[in-house]
Amino acid sequence: AASLSGSGSESEASLHESNSSSNDDDSVEQFNVNLQRVRENEFNVNLQRIKVNDPEATELAGNGHYNCIEYMTDEGWEQLGRDISNNTHLKDVYLYEGAMNDHKMSFFCRGLTRSNSIQLMALYENNLSIAGVRSMVPFLQKNNLKGLNISDNDILSEGLNLLFQALSDSPIEDLRVSNCSIESIALASGRLPRNLKHLHLDGNNIKINADGRNGLAKLLQGGHSTLKGLWLSNNMIDNEGVAILVDILRSNTTLTTLALEHNNDITYDGEMLLLKLVNNLSSIKATLQSNHTLTNLTMKEINPYGEYPYQNDLSEEFQMNINVATQINANEGNLVAAGREKVVVSHLDSQIRLELYCLQDLDDSLYSQIDPLHLPEIFSLIWHRHGHEELYVALSSSIMSLFSTVDRKKCIRQQREYHAAHVAEHRSKMEELDAELAAEEREEVLEEEIAYHTAKLENLQAVLAEVKRTKGDEMGEEAGLTATNGVETDGGDCGAGRNDEYLTDRNRNCPNLVLALSDSAAALSVRIHDGIFECRQLW
Repeated sequence: AASLSGSGSESEASLHESNSSSNDDDSVEQFNVNLQRVRENEFNVNLQRIKVNDPEATELAGNGHYNCIEYMTDEGWEQLGRDISNNTHLKDVYLYEGAMNDHKMSFFCRGLTRSNSIQLMALYENNLSIAGVRSMVPFLQKNNLKGLNISDNDILSEGLNLLFQALSDSPIEDLRVSNCSIESIALASGRLPRNLKHLHLDGNNIKINADGRNGLAKLLQGGHSTLKGLWLSNNMIDNEGVAILVDILRSNTTLTTLALEHNNDITYDGEMLLLKLVNNLSSIKATLQSNHTLTNLTMKEINPYGEYPYQNDLSEEFQMNINVATQINANEGNLVAAGREKVVVSHLDSQIRLELYCLQDLDDSLYSQIDPLHLPEIFSLIWHRHGHEELYVALSSSIMSLFSTVDRKKCIRQQREYHAAHVAEHRSKMEELDAELAAEEREEVLEEEIAYHTAKLENLQAVLAEVKRTKGDEMGEEAGLTATNGVETDGGDCGAGRNDEYLTDRNRNCPNLVLALSDSAAALSVRIHDGIFECRQLW
């Protein structure tokens, strides 16, 4: 893709090549004149190719030093805009370094009202103001621009807001408005380019405060945030602005690049907030909840040699530790994994932990945060990642904490709950076995009752049979006595009367006894039958 900051050509490359092999007496001035002439000729050729919609003409580049641009009439600018609108192959337009101004832009945009082919437009260093931006609005609302560079113009905060509104429905992804005298990111309408990924605001006079908070929140928060890079270097951001940025970025999961270099009002407090943003060591939970998306957060240019003007000051210490955290974010590529890696690297290494605690004004209270039941796992992790020496340091640091933090009551309760669960399980099994045992015992009692009543029935049946047999014998004796009494004399009437009464009583009582015995036998039979039925049910 063509760069938003400049353009080149094959003719220019060949001119450089010929110059490198030219004689030493060729002056630099002559070379620059030749280069200017080559570029201007290419610009004129491209103008004609664009007019006829040449498929090979995909780029137009020119600056204010070209005679043809400097002396182009108002009608010429309008015609150029019309030719570009009608072209279907042109992709990149570079009109920079004095090529345009507000007056020329107004005529240019009278013709340039739309374009479906232009993807990149660079208009930097043209002394454009808010008036020039207003002239561009109709074109900006109907285009397929992916990148717009309008840096080094004087569009002010009002111009930025106007650009945001005009590009709100555009597919633009890269917007560069550096060095444009912008003082605030406060959004007048709340509308933003919905596909914006990179926003360059460096070199302005931006001071983030409560007024600009909503604009930043709109850019960086919410499920629709698409911004991946935000450049705010060389502005007027102070610790208050850093605090607002940090608060917004805690929940951001899209921004990967944030540039804050050369904001001289950011001091120790602001630098500490930025470090805590990506690696907060106040607790393990705070580390896990840090920002794990930023992969490039710069607030200080680090001099690796520690020479003037940087002398390995505290700002460099902050920046180096920020770089470690953002590098973990880049390497892991996963929010959860990055959080865990930061805990292992920052908390479980005693030297790094001590350094970060000092930078963040914290006390070393790591092991008081850890449940003693998890310490064996922590020690194993320390040994695998940091070696035996660090394991010894961890053991020495945590042994007293272990005894002081072990919750004896908690351990006893856990053991009691464990055994209570087993007791409940055994009690349930005992109740089940008791029910089976009761059923077995009930069956045995019924069997004994059946045997008892069976024996009693057999006894009653024997008695009944004996009674019946005795009754038969007595009836035979009665018949014999009756015959004897018939031949006796009258003197024997008194004795005969007594015998008759006795026999009559016996004959009258025997049937009742037989009936009683029969009823008892029948009742026992029913009882035995019911007992057997109940046994079968239990079985």
